[in-house]
Amino acid sequence: MAPPPPPAAISHLRRRLLPLAMRRLFSTATATSPRPPTSPTTESVLYSLRSLSKDPPLALAFFRRSAAGGHPLGSAAYNLMLRTLASRPASAQDHFWPFLRDMEAAGHSVDQGTYLAALASFKKARLAADYASLSARLAKDRDDAAQAGGTPVSAAAEAVRGLEEGSDEALEKRLEGVDLLLPLTETTVAKVLRELRDCPVKALGFFRWAGRQKGYTHGSVAYNAMARVLGREESVQEFWELIQEMKADGIYLDIDTYVKLNRQFQKRHMMTEAVELYELMMDGPYKPSKQDGPVLLRRIALGPSPDLELAHRVVRKFEAVYEFKTKDVFDGIHRALTSNGRFDEAAEVMESMRSEGHQPDNITYSQLVFGLCKANKCDEARKVLVEMENEGCAPDLKTWTMLIQGHCTAGEVDKALQYLTEMIENNLDADADLLDVMVRGLCNQDKVDAAYTLFVEMVDKAQLNPWQGTYKHIISELLRVKKLEEALGLLKSMKARKFPPFADPFPPNIAEYGTLEDAKDFLKALKGGVNSYPSHTAYLHMFKSFFAEGRYSEAQDLLYKCPIHIRRHHDITKLFESIKVETTS
Repeated sequence: MAPPPPPAAISHLRRRLLPLAMRRLFSTATATSPRPPTSPTTESVLYSLRSLSKDPPLALAFFRRSAAGGHPLGSAAYNLMLRTLASRPASAQDHFWPFLRDMEAAGHSVDQGTYLAALASFKKARLAADYASLSARLAKDRDDAAQAGGTPVSAAAEAVRGLEEGSDEALEKRLEGVDLLLPLTETTVAKVLRELRDCPVKALGFFRWAGRQKGYTHGSVAYNAMARVLGREESVQEFWELIQEMKADGIYLDIDTYVKLNRQFQKRHMMTEAVELYELMMDGPYKPSKQDGPVLLRRIALGPSPDLELAHRVVRKFEAVYEFKTKDVFDGIHRALTSNGRFDEAAEVMESMRSEGHQPDNITYSQLVFGLCKANKCDEARKVLVEMENEGCAPDLKTWTMLIQGHCTAGEVDKALQYLTEMIENNLDADADLLDVMVRGLCNQDKVDAAYTLFVEMVDKAQLNPWQGTYKHIISELLRVKKLEEALGLLKSMKARKFPPFADPFPPNIAEYGTLEDAKDFLKALKGGVNSYPSHTAYLHMFKSFFAEGRYSEAQDLLYKCPIHIRRHHDITKLFESIKVETTS
């Protein structure tokens, strides 16, 4: 089957700049798919930019060429291009900031997602000056938006937001005159819809109103903006009705909208909608990346009871388009089957995998180990590791972690400890994930002392860097069994490793079971240095906890031991004055 040609918007650039690998990227659609428009459209430009996002200079060259050719470059294209440039922060001064200035000069604003993506990239690259500059710009934009209540866009959004849902006549009345102030273009409609993103049905009412105005017709930008707003559980029916309307008008969901909706559906556990959206895009000219199918399969399989029909639909669509299965696709369906306890079918998948030249590896076997443990077949799971070794595939840390986690979940923590020892004897070091599994497994069996001992051994002696969440869990468990001294030791350890100290559970525990000395030790543990003190809120929390337990004298004694700036703090003095009034009345 011959694939359709790529969008014409990239034809010249493709001949001049795209390497062979990039050319292949644009030839993955099937002959049964709708053909892309012959002239550049918003969707085709976004699709090309998304496809080039791994190569920012090439993407920027395409963007510049498109702009010079008068191709449709709306706010979505500018934001996508800016995110792409932010992904290579080392060249921020050469490309990111100049492009941002060009973007603002063209009248396009930076959306929240783009700001956050760029800030994350700058922070990871430790570009403090760029991070600070962009943070200040974001803060200014938020302040400007908060003060811009009188702009036509904000006025229209507020008019719609204040209406009862379903009141078309009232909507017409509230919006009378707004169209005189608000030039009805797709850009302005999209901006209003973005402000109404938390009111999907009301946003749809505005969308319909705008579509009825003379001289204005919805196009791709407005439809895609509306689709983003409707893509949530409470408006999913309206979302699919809009998709059908777009298809009837020959308008496609653009790739940037698809990526955002797909992420949103998965985050909200709307897996049926995520699969239907994937099928929709795979049947169109602007296909998701090859990795989207395996990622979707993984997400389906991670549920407590994976929907096998959804998994099979993803596999069938992937194979229909690409005419083969990748190793990731085989692993995806294998993961769903093993998680559902369908081990015979999973074995057939492994055979099919081998027959198509994909050798099962640690990922594949780890899924089987996880599924067997989930089905309370822990002994069989251990045998899988022997089978792996016989196949020449040495179990790695992930495989051992799956085995140990399975035994912890089954309550067999002694065996889990045995396998942890065996794993270390095989010259594999535990990581933060495995430590967290063991700590939680031991605590769930009320073996808090053993969990604490293991944690200290791994962190202090084996120099393992634990997760912040593991610290919080073991501290909470130690306080539950009245092991305050040990919990305080871990609080100090958190600070030494630059984690924010997990202070909240200490004051209520100390107030109920501890002494004045314990309270002083806790506050001392929060000190940042020789001449520094905890914030006044830490003292305030401690005082309130003593008062809640009726321990007024201890609170008063602690107050006398506090530094002068704490004793004179307004919130502290106000608290003690209110307690005096209560006790004397």
